[in-house]
Amino acid sequence: MNYIVDSIKNFSQKWTAFFHKMYNWVLRCSEHPQAVWLLALFSFAESSFFPIPPDVLLIPMMLARPQQAFWLAGICTVSSVLGGFAGYAIGMFLYDTVAVPIFSFYGYMDQVEAFKQAYNEYGAWIVAAAGFTPFPYKVITILSGMTDLNLDVFTIASVLSRGGRFFLLAVLLWRFGAPMQIFIEKNLGWLATLFFALLAGGFALIKYM
Repeated sequence: MNYIVDSIKNFSQKWTAFFHKMYNWVLRCSEHPQAVWLLALFSFAESSFFPIPPDVLLIPMMLARPQQAFWLAGICTVSSVLGGFAGYAIGMFLYDTVAVPIFSFYGYMDQVEAFKQAYNEYGAWIVAAAGFTPFPYKVITILSGMTDLNLDVFTIASVLSRGGRFFLLAVLLWRFGAPMQIFIEKNLGWLATLFFALLAGGFALIKYM
């Protein structure tokens, strides 16, 4: 038992150290002459497999180039949505080639189909929430492909949520500068919850008008 606990702790420490090194590396990339292209690359990759959110690169770039804040937010949004399609494709093709044979062998396909139906029913809200909050967006893009979530629904939810997240950063950093960076880092969870509540209220209002 102690061996298992020690192994878990050792793995956790190594992963934490690796994560911090990667975080610092991405942060240094904001000073690179080709930082805009790196931002697009990281935004694309984060939506399908890369562990570091593009905000790490986006925020210092916006602070250094406030006049380009909204342009950078647009680049981040487009690249992230395109990366989401890549994650969607990963979920779709790996599901067919790997997951289906395994589920079929163990007789779990009925349960999987029920899960897919439930996910499709609430998929738009799940994608919208994950796209704006710190939740790993790649998990949702892959899961959306795995469950065959309607691609139009996936696209609209992705554009609204990712665009909302990055353009909100642009507005706040353009208006308030460096002090807002500290505020955002401390209160990102609350800001995400507020935005999603407003988004849900807007959808509800449109539905009943």
